[in-house]
Amino acid sequence: MPSSKDFIDMDHEYCAHNYHPIPVVISKAEGVWVYDPEGNKYLDCLSAYSSQNTGHCHPEIINALKEQADKVTLTSRAFHNDMMGPFLKKLCDIVGPHVNDPNNSGIMSIPMNTGTEAVETGLKVCRAWGYIKKKIPKDEAKIIICRNNFHGRTITIVGFSTDISAVRYYGNFGPYTPGFVIIPYGDADILENTILELGPEKVAGFLFEPIQGEAGVNVPPEGYVKKIREICTKYNVLMLADEIQTGFGRTGELFACDHENVKPDMLLLGKALGGGVYPVSAIVTTKDIVGPDVIKPGTHGSTFGGNPLASAVAMKSLDIHIDDHLAERAKRRGGYFIEGLRKIASKNTILPIKEIRGKGLLMAIEFTTDARHIVEMLKDKGILAKDTHSTTIRFAPPLIITKEQVDWALQIIEAVLVK
Repeated sequence: MPSSKDFIDMDHEYCAHNYHPIPVVISKAEGVWVYDPEGNKYLDCLSAYSSQNTGHCHPEIINALKEQADKVTLTSRAFHNDMMGPFLKKLCDIVGPHVNDPNNSGIMSIPMNTGTEAVETGLKVCRAWGYIKKKIPKDEAKIIICRNNFHGRTITIVGFSTDISAVRYYGNFGPYTPGFVIIPYGDADILENTILELGPEKVAGFLFEPIQGEAGVNVPPEGYVKKIREICTKYNVLMLADEIQTGFGRTGELFACDHENVKPDMLLLGKALGGGVYPVSAIVTTKDIVGPDVIKPGTHGSTFGGNPLASAVAMKSLDIHIDDHLAERAKRRGGYFIEGLRKIASKNTILPIKEIRGKGLLMAIEFTTDARHIVEMLKDKGILAKDTHSTTIRFAPPLIITKEQVDWALQIIEAVLVK
């Protein structure tokens, strides 16, 4: 069998260098553990950017995948299938109570595949709603977004990123889509001032992450999400919450907006929805926003969105998240994990630690200097984590992690960090 080095060399030779992965090859996985071709065992503390909430190769999800694969996998949306309807009913039943529906119009969804597609779908719906329902003059709709956001990598999305090097690529992906206004994250007063400056009658939506993941697990000030809900309601601006990484229990509540008992007008979902085995994403909003007078046949779609295989996997993933109380587990384990990280940070570490932050099982250590080598040191000791923006290391293990496994991880992290 080829070695890890052989596989890494093949990737380097035949795949464009659009990633800079940690030098480890994963050839087998189960639960919170992954293994390389040589049989070395690692604790996965990234969870495929929160896609693996239920752990790797969850047997019930794999069985759902296999059973559906023997029946029908793809029909396209040219026809109906017998799985999409039940999946979307379950999704809307679970997510609906977390969506703002002041007129009780009902909850609807558009199924897609990747998180980026969910964001693009949300943006299109928001603009269409702005023109059709809010009566914004054509081509004048504005959508406000936050600095240091990460919503994906399409041409439109990279255009409103502030990550000049990695995402905007120093302007080499321009020209960028107009109509987006960038404001600082975490300051609700600036949001209101910007709406007033632009003219409330021209602002269709505000897109934000309740916790910014890729930016380094940036947690906004207490009350921020509640305040922006009030502002969006006041000016009839759609509140679009990107919970692709934070959704389905990752932060200790089913959705991160729940920490402030806030209901956005639209939830953008993905990652964990696919159970870690298949790309499934969706927007969930109200009939008032996405109903037949806003999105009509042919105005948006996806060949694979809502396919039978994806629907079967997503339904089982939803069942496990709810039935196994994974949000509550994330709250308990995350609180314990972050307390342990703070104890480590109080000691004499090999690099100065600026901050420990996070919610639930989405945590980060921010150092005062480049920390990429720390990630590789952790890998050598059996923990897989990932740096972001060079100075921050994220920890986001599967939500099924046990207290004993957290204790083991903390011992390894301390052994690596403390002099």
